[in-house]
Amino acid sequence: MSDSDPAPSLYAAREPIFPRRVSGPFRNLKWIILIVTLGIYYVTPWIRWDRGPSLPDQAVLLDMANRRFYFFWIEIWPHEFYFVAGLLIMAGLGLFLFTSALGRVWCGYACPQTVWTDLFILVERWIEGDRNARLRLHRQEKLDFRKARLRVTKWAVWFLIGLATGGAWVFYFADAPTLARDLVTGNAHPIAYTTMLILTGTTFFFGGFAREQICIYACPWPRIQAAMMDEDTLVVGYREWRGEPRGKGKRTADSELGDCIDCMACVNVCPVGIDIRDGQQLECITCALCIDACDDMMAKIGKPRGLIDYMALSDEAHERSGEPAKSVWKHILRPRTIMYTALWALVGFGLLFALFIRSDIDLTVAPVRNPTFVTLSDGTIRNTYDVRLRNKHGEDRLFKLSLAGDPAMRLEIEGTKIDTVNVTADTAQLTRVYVLAPRDSGPAAAEATPVRIWVEDLSSGERAYKDTTFNGRGN
Repeated sequence: MSDSDPAPSLYAAREPIFPRRVSGPFRNLKWIILIVTLGIYYVTPWIRWDRGPSLPDQAVLLDMANRRFYFFWIEIWPHEFYFVAGLLIMAGLGLFLFTSALGRVWCGYACPQTVWTDLFILVERWIEGDRNARLRLHRQEKLDFRKARLRVTKWAVWFLIGLATGGAWVFYFADAPTLARDLVTGNAHPIAYTTMLILTGTTFFFGGFAREQICIYACPWPRIQAAMMDEDTLVVGYREWRGEPRGKGKRTADSELGDCIDCMACVNVCPVGIDIRDGQQLECITCALCIDACDDMMAKIGKPRGLIDYMALSDEAHERSGEPAKSVWKHILRPRTIMYTALWALVGFGLLFALFIRSDIDLTVAPVRNPTFVTLSDGTIRNTYDVRLRNKHGEDRLFKLSLAGDPAMRLEIEGTKIDTVNVTADTAQLTRVYVLAPRDSGPAAAEATPVRIWVEDLSSGERAYKDTTFNGRGN
């Protein structure tokens, strides 16, 4: 290349991929997962759950206004965010476990990008036809009435799916029937419309146009997964020692051709457009559709299935020499996966234990340090505390406050002579309390004295406490 020649471009325009329709056990499994996951996503906000007259009756609700997360019979308060953190840790460990055992099986079957892309491709196939018909339509340069009609129809259905996706998402943050009525009548909050618009647009673009580009370029997981995999991980692979040399010639006893007839069926069904026969590639999402396509072709030509199959690199040497591969369970049950399973179960049991032992009443104590203490006219030293009482019950409860510490000290509630507070149902109520120490007592003279504030539910007898410090004169 001479100096006057322009530098070659490093950018290659995307060539759209039109996967061919395929049937088989893995494709059927993907349909089942698609139906179940989309069903859960769209239906869950409409499930009702009776929690009493003062609480929302939506089974799953992220109530941001009141800072609550409702999941059927479980109610998560802001101070219990560790439950959400624990679930995220379990999700991460579960992803590590499945990746170490079966590669990018999450990406191929249950990732939202995969699920919605499968749905969009299904719509595209219904409207425009299978692979060859869609290819012809794509290569047709002239925009005639038929092409325009098919494209507009397809995009309209995609838009409706995106709109339903955004609509379902906002229903998780407010009462679904009420919000649906407000959305239709134009009375919903602008945030709801904005969220729906954003999710509609991203779903339409990611599922309809970006597709495999999200998996290849935008998603970080393909670049991380290698750390979770080893030679015993079961991934989709091509048995090169059996398929090569490939060719379309007739197989005879003297033929040197392998079982692969180079029909390109495995490539034509791939949603990311790769050739699995080239070996493991970053783009492969382990959807196994190439297995269904190849098995179908092997059955037609009278060859054993499994030319493309789930396999491990450690089995290659055994199979090349004619020895049987290790069983699936020996690949799955190995130290790495056992460790991930144990960690996942440990976090899960910890969350369940914390969930079952948590109390329905709680309190937090915040000392008021401006000033640190007040000296009353009779010499009594007084400290002030803001006590937040949490009543997680579905009805009002009467809470009794008491003090544990030096016997000379006493507790008073601001604005009342009694030691009880009525806390309304499912609320956190802020109450100011005073702790007083007589002038000649030890806590009054000491710099700091540990004390414990107790709260008792007079209806159930449940008790909770928080430790704090009483500040005296320090002389």
